[in-house]
Amino acid sequence: MSQYNSNTNNNFGALYLIPNVLSDKHQDDFIPDMVRKMTHHLKHFVVENEKDARALVKKLKIQTSQQEIKLWQLNEHTEAAEIENLLSALANGQDAGLLSDAGLPCIADPGSQLVKLAHQKNIKVIALPGSSSIVLTLMGSGFNGQQFTFNGYLPIDKNQRAKKIQTMEQMAIKGQTQLFMEAPYRNNPLLNDILLNCNPQTKLCIGCEVCTDEGFIQTKTLAAWKANLPDLHKKPVMFALGI
Repeated sequence: MSQYNSNTNNNFGALYLIPNVLSDKHQDDFIPDMVRKMTHHLKHFVVENEKDARALVKKLKIQTSQQEIKLWQLNEHTEAAEIENLLSALANGQDAGLLSDAGLPCIADPGSQLVKLAHQKNIKVIALPGSSSIVLTLMGSGFNGQQFTFNGYLPIDKNQRAKKIQTMEQMAIKGQTQLFMEAPYRNNPLLNDILLNCNPQTKLCIGCEVCTDEGFIQTKTLAAWKANLPDLHKKPVMFALGI
């Protein structure tokens, strides 16, 4: 089945959804050759962060010089009214790439709003394969991969967070795997909140620094984690509750 949209708008180029690496280590190993081949002609990119974007563009071996490349910014601070202006990257039949700071564009990422607009405008959208810490943690967890929910970031308010954790635990017990994440500097407090609000026999998977030599994906009961707490401070981590 083709991934290209039918009845595409010829006034615009195609929007390529380009995966980024999950770690600065071994970057070249996690960029598929097909991604390089399909994106080497691009000159325009919609990005979260210019520094990270230019680093990825260099790894993609884009044939255009860095000086000629044009970047448009799209992040969590971008107003909804500004998103349509980003279509300028695709004007006059120019192809453009949508980049995330890490992993897959539009997955736990603000890029989905631009893709939504592209579909409304009948612009061709081309999704390219790459790594996702969400999917890799689910794969390595041993939990149900048929039914799962990605909850993103949990509430900051302590009471609301406790309720959310308890709700996720109940869903996990029913067989629906619950994935979630936190800002790296708040990982350890989140782990403590999970231990405080869940049954000791509930299973938790931690995907820490996946795709690195130092990383791991491990599933244990909360009682087992409590007996040997990992230090997750300032490390990219994906959490999952399941059975």
